[in-house]
Amino acid sequence: MAKSGVKLSVKEKIGYGLGDTASNFVWDMVGFWILIFYTDTFGISAAAAGSIMLIARFWDMFSDPLMGIIADRTNTRWGKFRPYLLWMALPYSVLAVLTFTTPDLGTTGKVIYAGITYFLLMTVFTAINLPYSSLGAVMTSDSYERAGLNSYRFIFAFAGQFIVTGTALYLANYFGKGNMAQGYQYTLILFSVISFILFMISFKTTRERVAPPPTQQHNLKEDVKNLFRNRPWVILFFVGIISFVMFAMQNLSIAYYFKYYIGVEENVQLFNIIGTIALILGIPLSKPLAKQFGKRNVYMASSLISGTFFILLYVPGNDNLHAVYILNVLAKFSYAPAVPLLWTMLADTADYSEWKNNRRATGLVFSAATFAQKAGWGIGGALAGWLLALYQFVPNIQQTATSLDGIKMMISVFPGLLYMSCAVLLYFYAIDQKTCVEMQNDLESRRSKVEGQRSKE
Repeated sequence: MAKSGVKLSVKEKIGYGLGDTASNFVWDMVGFWILIFYTDTFGISAAAAGSIMLIARFWDMFSDPLMGIIADRTNTRWGKFRPYLLWMALPYSVLAVLTFTTPDLGTTGKVIYAGITYFLLMTVFTAINLPYSSLGAVMTSDSYERAGLNSYRFIFAFAGQFIVTGTALYLANYFGKGNMAQGYQYTLILFSVISFILFMISFKTTRERVAPPPTQQHNLKEDVKNLFRNRPWVILFFVGIISFVMFAMQNLSIAYYFKYYIGVEENVQLFNIIGTIALILGIPLSKPLAKQFGKRNVYMASSLISGTFFILLYVPGNDNLHAVYILNVLAKFSYAPAVPLLWTMLADTADYSEWKNNRRATGLVFSAATFAQKAGWGIGGALAGWLLALYQFVPNIQQTATSLDGIKMMISVFPGLLYMSCAVLLYFYAIDQKTCVEMQNDLESRRSKVEGQRSKE
């Protein structure tokens, strides 16, 4: 095996990053537009839409760790994780189109159709995104090189978000010509084709280098046991869920905020565009800040500062768009350095398990990330749908003061408080800079000895 602590080429980093651009061409359509698509175009209630998102999470409790177990036991000439980019890109693209297709069914039929397509799309998302995320942990064993790799990943991820959130409504209106159901469907066909092509590029340009210890025997009971006694992993699992709940609630509510509170629905795209630019500009700070202050400390500071700016979004009136945009930029810029760190720190917990217990289950470790991502979006989406119902939201009419106040809370105070709570959990995260260096040196030494013994045989 090639040396695992390699410095990655820019070509390989870009190739890996394009995989998340591919993912976000679909994921961000779900993350930003699925709720308002379901209520205002597809034609089901907010409560039903929220319930669909939550019910799907119960399946994720099984499908995500199951996919991690399967990926850890996959052995091909391409590695354990890369082949899933090749195998799952087409199903992911097709299901995305079906999810945003409006069939001619009654209310009950539409709820069933929405549930099935959403359920299948999230399952295939696991089958491609969990291996993709795990791939970043086995391309190099250098923790700070991983931080750099994940910085590339999320710059390209947010480039995809920039395109999706900035153009989706324009494209839906252009393709639909007054028929938004057709517009959404055609927009997803375009995005899905691009997603498929980018996944193929990512597959061709990346390589796996870090493998489990050669003496490790497959033992599911031991893998699960090690996972739950890995305290840093447990902490990141809950941090991930809370973070994604926060962003799901906010992102799914933003369209309602601009359509019904601000009064100009199209302005949501400018809001999303400038927020994404702030994220892209802030992400390169992740690696140098982590080296200077430590990954945990940077994440804690990010959650406290960004959470404060999110809460302040409650203050501006509907005629003060400048304040809304400025607070959004400040919140997203201060959040950005933490984005790659969750995934980098999860890779550190895989190292930690190998270092402490001589067992490595990278796919199972990263099942926490995909489960947290989908559980967070599901819970956040369910909360958004239920809160809209609680605040007496009725689509496509002028809203009551109660409904408008609820929508404001959903894009500001609620997500801000949730994100700030992550700092409390991270206080107990124990893998600091010194531990990272010690782990990397010890693991490299072990791997070198194994390679030396193999070469003598």
